[in-house]
Parts: sequence; C-alpha cells; structure tokens
Amino acid sequence: MPKDPYAATGTATVSAQDSGAAPAPLIDPFARAITYLRVSVTDRCDFRCVYCMSENMNFLPKKELLTLEELDAMSTAFVRLGVRKLRITGGEPLVRKGIMTYFQAMSRHLDSGALDELTLTTNGSQLERFAADLAACGVRRVNISLDTLDEAKFARVTRWGRLPQVLRGIDAAQQAGLRVKINTVALKGFNEDELFALQAWCAERDMDLTFIEVMPMGDLGNEDRIGQYWSLTDLQARLAERFTVTELAERSGGPARYVRLEETGQKLGFITPLTHNFCESCNRVRLTCTGELYMCLGQEDMADLRAPLRARPDDAAHLEQAIRAAIRLKPKGHDFDYSRQEVAGQMTRHMSHTGG
Repeated sequence: MPKDPYAATGTATVSAQDSGAAPAPLIDPFARAITYLRVSVTDRCDFRCVYCMSENMNFLPKKELLTLEELDAMSTAFVRLGVRKLRITGGEPLVRKGIMTYFQAMSRHLDSGALDELTLTTNGSQLERFAADLAACGVRRVNISLDTLDEAKFARVTRWGRLPQVLRGIDAAQQAGLRVKINTVALKGFNEDELFALQAWCAERDMDLTFIEVMPMGDLGNEDRIGQYWSLTDLQARLAERFTVTELAERSGGPARYVRLEETGQKLGFITPLTHNFCESCNRVRLTCTGELYMCLGQEDMADLRAPLRARPDDAAHLEQAIRAAIRLKPKGHDFDYSRQEVAGQMTRHMSHTGG
C-alpha cells in the first residue's frame, strides 16, 4: 500500500475523484479549453514586494484557508476535468507548513499521465531547503521572481528580502536539476539600468528570463503604478539597439510571448497585459488559498468553490458541477489600461491574494 502523504497532518488522501471515465473537458464561453490551473496555497509571504503586498498585511485566519487535503481534492477535480498543468503559487508557496505533502500527492497525477506538468512560482527564499524534495516530486521547472541583482535595491523592492538567500536558492535549484526561469517585473526608474546586466547574468547561468509589466493591482494609494510602469515595447526596443531580436511563434501554455537574441541564442519572454493583451488565447484560471476561483486576473468576478467542497466533501460530481458553472462565467478579457495616464481597470485586491 502506498504511503499516505497526509499522514503527518492527520488527514486522509482524497482519491474518490481519481477513478471513473474521463468527463468532458472544460470549455469557456469563447471556446477556449481550460487546461492550466494556478493554485495559491497561501496568502502569506516572507517578503513584502511593493507591487504585490502592502508592508503591513492582514493575513487570513487559518480556518478560511483550504486544508492540504482540500487543496488536493480541488486540484484533482480540475485535473479530472482536463487541466494538464498545475502551477503552485502564493504568497510564497514554500512557507506553508507541510506543503511538501501536497506536492507529493500531486505527483500521482504525473505518474498516471493525467498531468503534464507540476511547477511553481517562488521568491526563491526557501529553495535552498526544498529544491531537492521538489525535484523528487516530479517538479522540473521553477519560476523565480527576481527584479534586481543589486542587494540594496533588492531589499528596497522586497522590503524584507535578502538577496544572498535567494541566490543560494537558485544555486540549489540548479544543483537539483530544476530548470530555472527568472521573472523580472519591469519597473521604471528602478531596474531600467540593469536590463543588460540581468540578461547577461541569466545567459551565463543558462536560465530563461521573462519580463513582466507591472499591473494595476493592490494598494494603489501607497504605490504609484503609473510611475512604476515601464512598457515592454520600450524594453524590447532597447534590446534591439544591441541585439538582433527575432520574434518566435513558440507558446508555452502561459501568457508570455518569446523572442530570441540572435547573437547569443538566448530566449527571452515578455508578459504584456497592458501593451499587448494576451486574452484571446487564455487557457487558465486561478484558485486562491480560500477556494475562490478567479476566471480572469484582471476582473473582480470570482466563484466560491470552498462552499460546495465543504458542504459535500465526498461528492466529486457536486464540486465538478460548481467548477463548470464557474467556467461558464469566464470573461473574454481584462480591462487593464494605462494609455490615458490613469489606472483604468485597476484591481483592489493584492497580487498575493490571487497568486499572480
């Protein structure tokens, strides 16, 4: 009999949803198949990045969070309905107590072939501790958020972060055989001068690099989103001053578009929710640590999946019906717009609430 990954937490593995014939896939109102689920396992983080959280966050009481068993049940329901990629997010996912039991449980879907990929987005602070365990669970890639290689600037943008700790985590991830992608939020007046330093550093270490436009979410009263906004069109134009930049048709199943720097062969990604809306190909939804399903990162509409799960925890069909009802409400796209020098389409919730 296989070891129960939840034994240490006093709960039982949910397996009732793993059996039976495959149901019809999840298709939204715009004929997009939903094959990618981002799961936030905690709202807590050991950093306080200025574009993600306020400095003095009020975190959720434990009773409101999905238990590890409930996260398993919820994720398994989505896998059964055709999700092929799970990305684990937070907050910082690796600060959640016992989180490796969840990764161990999800590995069974990799083993069965029901899931193509199990991956996570992290700030890197805990990777020195967990990288080898993640690799053992079938994780092959990690995205690490890193906006600067300057230790003082890193402390300023993360408020609580320590760059040497993150760099050791990156070392540990690569030593464990994990493919590392660096995610850098493009911040005007902050890391513009590090564009080529970041590009060269990633190339030297054979790490992928993706730039992300800052999004109008969270505590906008304390953070100047327009002042922070650095268009990736401008960033790419700067790269083109030094390199031959070739657009690639490649898509990874996420929102990024890719280019190749011909002189180095390096692949760079761009996530541009503002200058180049990627909604037409959106195949993903986001589950929060409280069981709220956001069908669009840039819309406030959500569906409560915790209530049906807790009301009938042994009824997989009941949860699947609730998921299908939510997907029928997925909008065509978001409304982020800085073009008129005002934060149009802004979201009041913090990025950490939805999991990015």
